[in-house]
Amino acid sequence: MNSVKNIKNILMRIVAVFAANGLAVIGAGAIAGISTAKAITVAGLTAVAAVVEKLARAFMDDGKLTVDEINAAFSTVDKGAKTVADIEVEERQLSDKVKAAKATKL
Repeated sequence: MNSVKNIKNILMRIVAVFAANGLAVIGAGAIAGISTAKAITVAGLTAVAAVVEKLARAFMDDGKLTVDEINAAFSTVDKGAKTVADIEVEERQLSDKVKAAKATKL
């Protein structure tokens, strides 16, 4: 990815992080007696700050941001995101299930 595409990707994903985390607290803010706008703003900015911090730390290492570093920064706030380790574990579990199924057929 070139620099312009990286910047556009990061900015659009930051907007998505703000929206996803902000909208997730609407009900909680109402229950706690906090205005909806304030709850959305605090939750959204907190999530964005976490992503920006991860991006900054990755950039400080070598002065570059790779696609993997960008994806890793955003996966920290995406509860549904899978890391490489998660995928490896799932593949290993699937392999074990296939081996067990073959063993029971024999």
